[in-house]
Amino acid sequence: MPLPLRLRPLMSRRNKALLLVAGAWAAAASAQPAAPTPDPAPEPAPQPPRAAPKPAAPRVTSVTPVKDRVLIVGALAKRTGQSRFFTLKPGQYVDFAGIRITARTCETTPPWEWPRLQGGFLQVDERLGGQVRRVFSGWLYAESPSLNVMEHPRYDVWLKSCTMRFPDGPKPEPSSTARISAPAETAADSKPR
Repeated sequence: MPLPLRLRPLMSRRNKALLLVAGAWAAAASAQPAAPTPDPAPEPAPQPPRAAPKPAAPRVTSVTPVKDRVLIVGALAKRTGQSRFFTLKPGQYVDFAGIRITARTCETTPPWEWPRLQGGFLQVDERLGGQVRRVFSGWLYAESPSLNVMEHPRYDVWLKSCTMRFPDGPKPEPSSTARISAPAETAADSKPR
C-alpha cells in the first residue's frame, strides 16, 4: 500500500527500507500455501558429560619480580685457566677462586622491543691477604660485553643471560648467548675450591 505523497518526505531511508522489506515478506507469505509440517526428528541420545576443559595457563599480569629473575654468570681465573658458569638469583653470591660474585638484579628488554638486550647488575669483591676489596660494581650486558667491562688482571666475569617474563607475553626463549657449553652451577652447589 503506497504512502500518501505528503508523508513520503518525512520518512527516513531506513524506515522506507524496513517498510519495503516487511511488505515484500508479507506478500510472499500470503502467496505461498502453508507447507505441511514434517514429523519432528527423534531426540538424540543423551551424551555422556564431557570432561571439564583444562584451565588455561595463568595469565601473567606483571613483570617477573626481581627475586624470581635468574642470571647465568661466567667467571674465569686467568692464572689457573679455571672457568665456571653460575646460576644466581638476585641477592645470592658465589665464591670462586678468590673472588665473591654477588648478583643484585637483572633486566631484559621485552620481546617486542629491538634490539634485544640482557643486563645484570653485579658486584665483585676480591679477597686478598685477609682483606676484602670491591673490584667491580656495575651493569654487565650479555649481547655487548664491551659496553661495561670488568677490568681485572687476574679475573674475568661476564653475564651469559637473564631470564624473566613479561605481561601476557610468551615465556622468553633462551637467547643464543644463553646456550652454555659447560654445565652451570647454582649458588648452592658452589663451594670454595
